[in-house]
Amino acid sequence: MTLRLHDTASRSTREFVPIKPGHVGIYLCGPTVQSPPHIGHLRSAVNYDVLRRWLARSGYAVTFVQNVTDIDDKILNKSAGTDTEWWALAYENERAFSAAYAALGCLPPTISPRATGHVPEMIELMKLLIERGHAYASEGDVYFDTLSYAAYGALSGQRLDHMQGDGADEHCKRDARDFALWKGRKPGEPDTASWPTPWGPGRPGWHLECSAMAGRYLGEAFDIHGGGLDLVFPHHENEIAQSKAAGFGFANYWVHHALLNLGPEKMSKSLGNVIDLPHVLNLVRAVEVRYYLATPHYRSTIDYSEESLLEAAQGYRRIENFVQRAAERVGAVSGALSPAFTAAMDDDLGTPAAIASVHEAVRVGNSALADGNDAAATQALAEVRGGLEVFGLDPLAQADGSADDLRGVVDSLVAVALEQRQAARGRKDYGAADSIRDQLKDAGIVVEDTPAGPRWTL
Repeated sequence: MTLRLHDTASRSTREFVPIKPGHVGIYLCGPTVQSPPHIGHLRSAVNYDVLRRWLARSGYAVTFVQNVTDIDDKILNKSAGTDTEWWALAYENERAFSAAYAALGCLPPTISPRATGHVPEMIELMKLLIERGHAYASEGDVYFDTLSYAAYGALSGQRLDHMQGDGADEHCKRDARDFALWKGRKPGEPDTASWPTPWGPGRPGWHLECSAMAGRYLGEAFDIHGGGLDLVFPHHENEIAQSKAAGFGFANYWVHHALLNLGPEKMSKSLGNVIDLPHVLNLVRAVEVRYYLATPHYRSTIDYSEESLLEAAQGYRRIENFVQRAAERVGAVSGALSPAFTAAMDDDLGTPAAIASVHEAVRVGNSALADGNDAAATQALAEVRGGLEVFGLDPLAQADGSADDLRGVVDSLVAVALEQRQAARGRKDYGAADSIRDQLKDAGIVVEDTPAGPRWTL
C-alpha cells in the first residue's frame, strides 16, 4: 500500500504521487506573530512534523517551507501606543514560536521565510496579475478581481454569487468580494511598515505573501499545501485564485488539519480562550504534550481538557516504561516498522491505529519480559521504537549536543546520590535512604528500584 492523503480540493482521499519522483515539496501556513503561541498552533506544527517524518521514513527527500507572517494589522495594532516597535514585537514572538516548536521536538523547517523579506516577489506577482487582467490598483491599494477568476470558491465549495464582501475599503473596490493583495500606507502607520511600489508605499496583504513565498522556494507547482481548516476560506481560496490566475499550477494536494477546541469554540487569540505551552508544561512534560497532540487523527477535532492531557501523559509513560526496561534487558535495538503501523500511516496518516499498534507491541513486549523471552522482547522493542521514531517520541533518541551534555552532568550527580542511598541501605539506615530518594523526587527525579539496580527518570 502506498500513501494516500485526503485532499480538500477534490474532497477525496487520493494516492500520493509527487511531482518529482523521490522528492516532496510542502508549504505550511505558519504563524502570524502578534503574540506567543498557544497549543492550537502547536497542534499544527506537530501534525505536519509527523507527516514530514513519515514521508522521510518512506524514502522521500522533503523540502519543508513554513512561513512567518511578520507584518499585518494585528501586529501593528498590538505595538501601537507601546514602546515596542512592531518589528521587535514580531521578532520576539517569532522566537517564542521557534522555541515552542523545538521544545515539542519538531524538526526545523528547511526554510522559514518572513513576509517582510519577500516584497520584491510580491510586487512581481501583482504586476503579472494586473497584466493578465486579474488585479487592479485603487487609491494606493491593489485588489484581486474575483469576477475575473471563474473557479473562485472551488476549494471551499462556495459560489461567488452567494458570497459577501468583508466590508473593508469597499469604496476602493470594483466589487465588494474583491480582496486586497496590497494595502496602501494609512495615516499614523510607521514609516518602517511600508515599502515602495509602482502603486505607492504600503505593505503586503495576508494572502499574497504565501503565493509569493511558495513560488520562490517550491516553484510554480509543488506537492502539498497544509494548514488548519479555518484557513480554507478565505485564505487558501484566495491563494489559489491569485496563483492560478497568474498561470501557476500551485499545490497538487491540500491537506488540512482540524482544530483544537477549548469548550464549544476553537482556541483563538481573537476569542481570548487560549492555553499556552508554559501552562501545560506545568502539568506534563513536553514529550507528553507532543503525544497528546500527535496521536489523534489530524482531521479529528481535539477538545482540550486537563483530564485528557493527563490521561495521554499516562499512556505515553506506559510506552516509555517498557522501552526503558526492555533496553536495559536486551539493549537499545534499532527501530523497525510493523505491517500494522505502516498500513495505518499510509491510510491518510492513521495515527490512532498506528499508535494502537505500538501499544499492542508494548503489551507483547511486557509479557515477553515477564516470561524471560528476550527474542520476543527484542522484536517488540524494535517495533515500538520504529513507531515512536515516526511520531518523534522515542525516549532513547539522541537529543542535541547541549542536551546530551546536560544529561551527562545530571546523570553523574544523580549517580552520586544513588551511591549514597545504596550505602545507607547497606548499613540499614532506611530513614537516610528514603530521605535521599525524597530529595531527588522533590527535584523532579523519580527513582525506581529494578533487578538491574536503581533507575532514574525525570
